[in-house]
Amino acid sequence: MKRFRLPALLLALLLVVAACGDDESDDGTTTAAPETTAGATTAAPDDGAVSQRDFRIVVVSHGQSSDPFWSVAANGVNDAAEDMGVEVQYQAPGTFDMVEMSQIIDAAVASAPDGLVVTIPDADALASAIEGAVSAGIPVISMNSGSDDFADLGVLVHVGQTEFEAGLIAGQRMAAEGVTKALCVNQEVGNVALDKRCEGFTQGLGGDVTVVPVDLADPTGSQESVAGALQANADVDGILTLGPTGALPTLNALEGSGQLGSIAFATFDLSPEVLQAIVDGDMLFAIDQAQYLQGYLPVVLLTKFLETGALPLGSVDRVILTGPQLVTADTAAAVISASEQGLR
Repeated sequence: MKRFRLPALLLALLLVVAACGDDESDDGTTTAAPETTAGATTAAPDDGAVSQRDFRIVVVSHGQSSDPFWSVAANGVNDAAEDMGVEVQYQAPGTFDMVEMSQIIDAAVASAPDGLVVTIPDADALASAIEGAVSAGIPVISMNSGSDDFADLGVLVHVGQTEFEAGLIAGQRMAAEGVTKALCVNQEVGNVALDKRCEGFTQGLGGDVTVVPVDLADPTGSQESVAGALQANADVDGILTLGPTGALPTLNALEGSGQLGSIAFATFDLSPEVLQAIVDGDMLFAIDQAQYLQGYLPVVLLTKFLETGALPLGSVDRVILTGPQLVTADTAAAVISASEQGLR
């Protein structure tokens, strides 16, 4: 059964209509969209099926679709490809590896796609590959990470959240709960976006924050790392994890030490387990960046850009914000169904 995704479609269509309608001049006349020669569209079949467009878009992320977070983003990519009638290829390195990711982008550019979507977890490491795509005349949109760097690389628009500010909100919320000393559990140290979350969290909390590196591919080792940090910092009264792959081992570590519910605990990003923990009162909140939309919107926007030459400029400096959205006990139950369907 095809998943129900009307909210995402409506948002995408609103953005496209706002950006891609004919431009009206001061005298009331309109100018047609730029003529395009590539990507011819076949007529819609009589049965109402989506018209197929001869566009190929490559999506390269630093996160694997097997990761619970990135599987939702990949769902957005796949649904947009179906809705737009375009070919989309999702690619990622086997682990968080900027050398491999740069090579994947280079190979994608060499294959001459009509458009490219990238994440930018490390602008310095990926600059050459991304700028190579831009120099080759391939339109590029970034998603998820890179909100501070995308414009310098020639990327058209970024879809995601501003990471430092999201961490700042988390820290301020924790401070309001009386937290003064916290752990920031980071599953990808070196990912600039995640590092900025910890930095923002530290500033927002206004207290003492210790970064705890964990390996997202090793849940048992992650649990042990968090348990060790709790033993070494007996006066910790708050924990922020930067994703579900850090949140679930942390839940287990807190439960194993008998501190579940007594230490303020929150996370970035959603999973059914995270949402249930919020409902149960074991977590304060989660910061949702709507990664389904981060996968969905760039494909829609690139398709319309290839057809019309127009793009929305975004709400903040060409950043189309999908987050942060705070999910608390008041709203978590309503989000669980969408999360179970791979939409949140």
